[in-house]
Amino acid sequence: MTPKVSIIIPVKKINDYLRQETIPAILKQTYKNFEIIILPDKKTKERFPQTRIIPTYPKTGPADKRDIGARKAKGEILAFLDDDSYPDKNWLKNAVKIFTSHQPPATSHQPIAAVCGPSLTPPHNNLRQKASGYVWSTWLGSSGAGTYRCAIYPRKEIDDYPTVNFLVRKRDFVKVGGFDSHFWPGEDTRLCLLLTKKLKKKIIYDPKVLVYHHRREVFGPHLKQISRYAIHRGHFARILPETSFRIGYFMPTIFVLGLFGGPLLIFVLEIFQLCIISIPLFLLYLFSVFVYLLLLLITVAEVYLKERNLRLALLIVPSIFVTHLVYGVLFIKGFFSPKLRQ
Repeated sequence: MTPKVSIIIPVKKINDYLRQETIPAILKQTYKNFEIIILPDKKTKERFPQTRIIPTYPKTGPADKRDIGARKAKGEILAFLDDDSYPDKNWLKNAVKIFTSHQPPATSHQPIAAVCGPSLTPPHNNLRQKASGYVWSTWLGSSGAGTYRCAIYPRKEIDDYPTVNFLVRKRDFVKVGGFDSHFWPGEDTRLCLLLTKKLKKKIIYDPKVLVYHHRREVFGPHLKQISRYAIHRGHFARILPETSFRIGYFMPTIFVLGLFGGPLLIFVLEIFQLCIISIPLFLLYLFSVFVYLLLLLITVAEVYLKERNLRLALLIVPSIFVTHLVYGVLFIKGFFSPKLRQ
């Protein structure tokens, strides 16, 4: 018998993305044994097929809403989506196949706790949204950290993934206590850590478990989102080092410190007439800047060859550069913050 899937979507209110894309895409799934749970702040008169709408008044955050949805869910598998995302028609079929094909006779010892897949930029997003998408999906833009989350990569086992496209066995979700709203955004990082380290189970990334996720436009909305992630990832690098103390997450900070601290250090060395150190350091600085510019140029070429849009390709340059500056600075703030403000 096919397991029932509960698709949980936290929202502030029912929006056009839900009406026009998310719900229609879910209802077109080739896998039919599912329910939809939408959690808005207030009651609404709107209704959708196979959907329960559960208001969460008084107002609460996305992590709390997901926990409420999980408690109300009737399915064996919880599937989390964002309200500005929509799945491929075979999303559930491909995900459930992974769960069921790795199910041993002793169901309490199922080795796979969760399944996830890429969240791609929708092809109809505008120029600034696509630029944001390429910051997330290119190697340079994401500093090599988690690029597979927003691009197609081969199937593999991972240990950290966002809830925009994340399916987990309800039994395992309950065992680890669900989400922790104190860590929003980032409650998903903590959940994944508990699933893999505490329960000793697997999270499988598969490119066929596919959704599309609308991006925040560069620069304002994009940088606002980046700021939240930077602070939380910096904080996690200190308190949850098992999955967050990784070189890729530190690279923008290293870049910022080198970009602005390098000339200052060289200037100080020159004052003290330490040319034996300052000259090699200056050459290293120039070489590092050259490598960064070269990587930017390569990324621009890759985007142009894929999109055949020169404006978009050129917009990638300031988008990635400013993202690195903002992320690099706020990562430091998060790392040294004793606790996070909600």
